[in-house]
Amino acid sequence: MIGVLDTAPYVAGALGVGGVGVLASRRRELIRRWCTWAVTAPIVGGAVLLGTPGEAALAAALTTVAAIEYGRLVGLPLTDRCVAVVGLATLIVVAAVAPANVPAALLAVAAASALLPVLTGDATGGARRAAYGLLGVAWLAPLAGIVLLGGVALPLIVAVSLADVGAWCAGRALRGPRLSPLSPAKTWAGAAGGAAVGLGMLALLGAFTPVTALAVAIAAPVGDLFESMLKRGAGVKDAGTWLPGFGGLLDRIDSLAVAAPVTLLLIAAAGLTGSAP
Repeated sequence: MIGVLDTAPYVAGALGVGGVGVLASRRRELIRRWCTWAVTAPIVGGAVLLGTPGEAALAAALTTVAAIEYGRLVGLPLTDRCVAVVGLATLIVVAAVAPANVPAALLAVAAASALLPVLTGDATGGARRAAYGLLGVAWLAPLAGIVLLGGVALPLIVAVSLADVGAWCAGRALRGPRLSPLSPAKTWAGAAGGAAVGLGMLALLGAFTPVTALAVAIAAPVGDLFESMLKRGAGVKDAGTWLPGFGGLLDRIDSLAVAAPVTLLLIAAAGLTGSAP
């Protein structure tokens, strides 16, 4: 597997080719998306280059913003969002300094989210708050995998990001049957195109294994559809409005939030069975 600095030419090349394409299209939305990619790519790469401290800072920033957006999306009170932010940030610190204690920390965060409505005496909306609180923990806590994945983290992030681009392009170029009623804009052709791009990038980065391939080709689209389900339930198009071309951070990392934990679980399972990941 190639290192962080060795990844830079591939990312820069993808951005360069993409930049030519979006400028040729003259579509404002695509140009704004490309600008966001161009700004965020070196931030992510730089954080991973710093090792565990940088990865922890990156994961903490992602989970903080994502938890706030998620709380707004499902209508959680401010107190619940604050508890989620503090709990998830604590979980990432634990992942960075004491990985063996992650299961206990995760249970504590989940318990805090579930018990908060009980402690505040919410007799009317307590069950809903507890359910959405636990759902948010289950979805966003695995972003701590950025810290735990080590050398796999950056190739996975790059492959998932480019797979999203490939799916968008292939879906609009080839159209065809819808992938799911949850997201009418996503098609089977788009999913196949995204998988092809993501798997190709994994191969270029020397990170292609059955585990990473499954995470990019299957788990990442599932994450995208999961957020689409939440947004349709909330009656909104995007999880936020601040990220140019995308809406909110959740709209950008929904695929990674499922791909990362699936990668971790499969690597752990492979280690327990003694098979190669």
